[in-house]
Amino acid sequence: MLAVTDFPDIRLKAAIHSANEGNILIIPREGGYLVRLYIELDKLKADERVSNRAITADQLVAAAQRILHPYTLDVKEIAWWSVYEIGQRLTDRFDDVAEAEVGIRQPRVFIAGDACHTHSPKAGQGMNVSMQDTFNLGWKLAAVLQGRSGPELLDTYTSERQAIAKELIDFDREFAKMFSAPPKGTEGAGADAVDPAEFQRYFVKQGRFTAGTATRYQSSTIQGEPTHQSLAEGFGIGMRFHSAPVIRLADARPVHLGHVGLADGRFRLYAFADRKDPATSGSAIRALYDFLQTSDRSPICRYTPAGADIDQVIDLRAIFQQDHRDLSLDAMPALLKPAKGRYGLTDYEKMFCPDLKTGPDIFDLRGIDRDKGCVVVVRPDQYVAHVLPLDGFEELAGYFDGFMAKQG
Repeated sequence: MLAVTDFPDIRLKAAIHSANEGNILIIPREGGYLVRLYIELDKLKADERVSNRAITADQLVAAAQRILHPYTLDVKEIAWWSVYEIGQRLTDRFDDVAEAEVGIRQPRVFIAGDACHTHSPKAGQGMNVSMQDTFNLGWKLAAVLQGRSGPELLDTYTSERQAIAKELIDFDREFAKMFSAPPKGTEGAGADAVDPAEFQRYFVKQGRFTAGTATRYQSSTIQGEPTHQSLAEGFGIGMRFHSAPVIRLADARPVHLGHVGLADGRFRLYAFADRKDPATSGSAIRALYDFLQTSDRSPICRYTPAGADIDQVIDLRAIFQQDHRDLSLDAMPALLKPAKGRYGLTDYEKMFCPDLKTGPDIFDLRGIDRDKGCVVVVRPDQYVAHVLPLDGFEELAGYFDGFMAKQG
C-alpha cells in the first residue's frame, strides 16, 4: 500500500506487538514508498472458514490503525490485499520414488515449492524457499543430463530439500504461534504470552530462513563429513559459502570472493594457502597444484571432457596469505593461469590475496588455519560441500568419485 504515517520505523522491517489490539509485521517494499503489512486477525472457530468473515480492505486498514495507535496511518492507495489462513503442510516425498524404492529406481517426476510445503508467507518465505528447491534440483538435473554425474545424484534432491522444508515448517509453526501471542507483561496476557526478547530472536532467525543462510545440508554422497571443519571454521560444511572481501592478484582490484564464482553449474575448489611462498616447491599449496594438474587421481583430470577448458567442470581458485605486491604472477602455476577458449587466452582471475591495507583479512574473518591452509569445496548451488587439508589428495579424489562420471 501507499500511506502517510508518523510511525518512525515505517521503512524498517518491524514486528509490532500491541497490548490488546493484535500484532502487525511491516515489510518496506521497493521504490521508497510502498509498504506491505501483515495484520493478525481474530482466530477462526473450528468450523469456520475465512470466506465466512467477508473481510474487507477497510477492516484491515482499521485493524492496522488500532495496532499502531497512538501513531497515525493514512492509507492513500492499496495496490494488493488478501486474507488467508495460516497452515503448515509437508508432503512425504519431493519426487515419485516411494521410500521403499529409494536406490532401486531413479525418480522421473519432481515437485517443488508450494506443491510440497506450505507455511505462513511472511517475508516471502514460500517464494524464497521454493527458488532454493528448484536451484537444488536444477544443477543436479543439468549434471545428469550432460553426463557429468549418474542419475543417482537425483536421489539427493528429496533427501536434502525435504529435511530443510520440515525444519522450516517446524520453525514456522512456532514462529506463527509466537506472532499471535500477546507480549508478556501486558494486562490479561495469559499463559501463552511471549517474551519480546525471545520473539526478537525468532524474528532474526526467520530472516535467515528467508535468505537461505539457515540451511545446513547433512552428510551424504555430495556432502562431506565435518572431520576437518577446524581448518576453516567460518565455512560451515553444508551451509552457504560465506563471501568475504579479497584483492585479486592480477589487477589489485578489491572484489568479493563469493561474487566472482558465478552460479554456472561448476564445482569450485577454493584453495587457501599455507604460510609459505606459494611459488616455492616446499609449499603445501604448490603440491596441491601438482596433484590436480598431473595425477590420474585428480578430479580435474578425471572429470573434465577431452578438449574442454580445464575449468569447465571444476574451477580452482587460490587465496594466498601474502600481500598482492609481494607475489609474482609469472611464478604461479599454469593451472591458475589456464589458456581458455578457441584463442587460448589466459584467465588471470583465479588468484587472490587478503586485503591487508583496509581489511578485513579473509583468513581471520573466516577462521582459516594459517599454518596448514585448506581446500573448501563449493557445490554449484554455492553450498560448502567439504573442507579438506591441502594434502588431502585421496579424500578430495574420493569425494568426487562418489557421484561424478569419468569423462573420455
